[in-house]
Amino acid sequence: MVQMTMIEAIRSAMDVTMERDDDVVVFGEDVGYFGGVFRCTAGLQKKYGTSRVFDSPINESGIVGAGIGMAVYGLRPCVEVQFADYIYPAYDQIVSEAARIRYRSAGDFTVPITIRSPCGGGIFGGQTHSQSPEALFTHVSGLKTIVPSTPYDAKGLLISAIEDDDPVIFLEPKRLYNGPFDGHHDRPAQNWTSHPLGDVPEGHYNLPIGKASVRREGRDATIITYGTMCFIAETAVAETEVDAEIIDLRTLLPLDIETIAASVNKTGRCMVLHEATLTSGFGAELVAQVQEHCFYALEAPIERVTGWDTPYPHAQEWDYFPGPARVGRALRSLMEVV
Repeated sequence: MVQMTMIEAIRSAMDVTMERDDDVVVFGEDVGYFGGVFRCTAGLQKKYGTSRVFDSPINESGIVGAGIGMAVYGLRPCVEVQFADYIYPAYDQIVSEAARIRYRSAGDFTVPITIRSPCGGGIFGGQTHSQSPEALFTHVSGLKTIVPSTPYDAKGLLISAIEDDDPVIFLEPKRLYNGPFDGHHDRPAQNWTSHPLGDVPEGHYNLPIGKASVRREGRDATIITYGTMCFIAETAVAETEVDAEIIDLRTLLPLDIETIAASVNKTGRCMVLHEATLTSGFGAELVAQVQEHCFYALEAPIERVTGWDTPYPHAQEWDYFPGPARVGRALRSLMEVV
């Protein structure tokens, strides 16, 4: 095990898969010589050459469309959309082509493409560099959607995504690239290199797609979350002293309902937490699933803590961002219902 940032873990995943399989190719805007805007692909072009790691035009639809063609042909493209906010021009290619080809061809063709993209706020990126569009992809049959929260998970899940025969949306919480974030923006930043969750194996390993992780065991309530919000949940639990169990979904689709149901049936209380906007966010699906599988165990209405139904504001970033104070208030409210 070595200490890695999430950036280094993601780079290591691509490096490992490219070394094992000549069919893996990496491309996107500035990912070649420049190494990507966040340096996730730094050094890969020098190691593997310009035919396997290369820059694309500024055209998300073209990046994904070309990747789909390569995947159907037999390659395994891992493409980068520079920010999740820019993925919308590629949405038609993702939904109408990548997600449908296996079904449309009766299994004759598959689309083993991985689409990486940084998501989320907390970096003063404003409305065009802070969005969390995961719910748009979990709605689509034929896609898998992953949101890791640690370097270890990021590497293991990205390797699994690249090796998967179906299209995978791999969303990377950019606020976690260099270290965990407890939600207190006025405190010194932490780095993964001094954090126990920054320990990552150097070589090849897989983590199963569709399996959640119990980040913290508890008996009073269950917090279901993913990405950056896992650390916000931990901070809120510590500050409120509520003995809550924290479930890190890791994979949104397929959803590990077994782990969720086991926790909620044990605690009897549930909070759903995500950074994306409230209305039609992935939390709504989680609430419905918990209600369906755990109704007779619930001792209180399910709480939902999310971003607001507005564009991500630059000046009021920390009012929008679901921080530990807002999560803590909801957690206390959840525990007050008798």
